[in-house]
Amino acid sequence: MIRRIVQLALAISFLIAGVLHFQLDDAFALIVPPMLPSPAAIVWITVLMELGFAAALIAKWRLPLTGLLLSAYLLAVLPANIYMAIAGIPLGDIAFIPAAPWLRAALQFPLIALVLWCTGAPPFRKTPGTDG
Repeated sequence: MIRRIVQLALAISFLIAGVLHFQLDDAFALIVPPMLPSPAAIVWITVLMELGFAAALIAKWRLPLTGLLLSAYLLAVLPANIYMAIAGIPLGDIAFIPAAPWLRAALQFPLIALVLWCTGAPPFRKTPGTDG
């Protein structure tokens, strides 16, 4: 039951993130590290991925696999969060608070652990009859 609640909370979070990336695509393109090509295309790919992850979590589609893929995605976007912090890039009209991007980057790791746990992905594989 607790895992399911966390799955749904994460699904809502990624749904909101996908919509925000869609609406603020120009602002999010600014935090794509400059060595990567086509920042706008990268942002649009993240929109699709976040919406797909939200749907997979809601549908309980192959949860361990979804957890592993979502964790890999969170690691893949970490450089954008670090670049945002190093370069001091504000996100849209939100007032820039210097510690916020660093906190956002640091929170990726507990978020990955939460994703792995709630989906029963390794190393948090669920055992039959338990809710963890």
